Amino acid sequence: MTVRGRALEIAVQDAAGARAALAAGADRLELCQALETGGLTPSLGILESVLAAVDPLVVNVLVRPRGGGFVYTAEETAVVETDIRACVERGAGGVVVGALTSHGLLDRDALRRWIEAAGPATVVFHRAIDASADPRAVFDALIEEGAHRVLTSGGAARSIDGIPLLSEFAAASAGRIEVMAGGGVAVADIPALFDAGVSAVHLSARERAGADAPSGPGGGASGHDVTSAELVADAARTVARA
Repeated sequence: MTVRGRALEIAVQDAAGARAALAAGADRLELCQALETGGLTPSLGILESVLAAVDPLVVNVLVRPRGGGFVYTAEETAVVETDIRACVERGAGGVVVGALTSHGLLDRDALRRWIEAAGPATVVFHRAIDASADPRAVFDALIEEGAHRVLTSGGAARSIDGIPLLSEFAAASAGRIEVMAGGGVAVADIPALFDAGVSAVHLSARERAGADAPSGPGGGASGHDVTSAELVADAARTVARA
């Protein structure tokens, strides 16, 4: 596995967002739905439409069965495994997963099953590391288990505030795992994050649309999030200059 430096990843929720992000300069994508909850596994229809719209190899699919933490039952772990196989069979370049034990450490058994299910696809461990009792121990365990990439804010609410731990992770990675900064990343934060030594940055680059559409009881808040090509382009230019 080759760790690539200075990559821009954008979280998207549909084919339109995927096309817009790549056209505006993103290097790769994380596909999910329900970004407002931290992201959940996209539906099969969304997955197939995105993989048909763009190069599937740049698509990393978030496989997270529910919100509410990262400690999963055996049944939920099996659901994630099934979803991983479905994503890889359809050509996705990677999957994004994460699981912790009840003690807040890496759930190695779950990760091993998921890595096996992913086969040749990239395995990314998401920000469950930032919810762990010992992020350093989880980071070391991810390297031992063979995860390819870790998405982390350095344990902070915003990546810019997690730079001390991000720098530590980047120095310790030694090319064995890619460290990607994600979590509240603003375009203005990108140079400092790369200066900390991370190999990539992750943004959602969202804007609100559809606020004038009918909504109300049972329909949730008005409007919905879409990918902002302008924000992605601004981020891409900043990455290029960093």
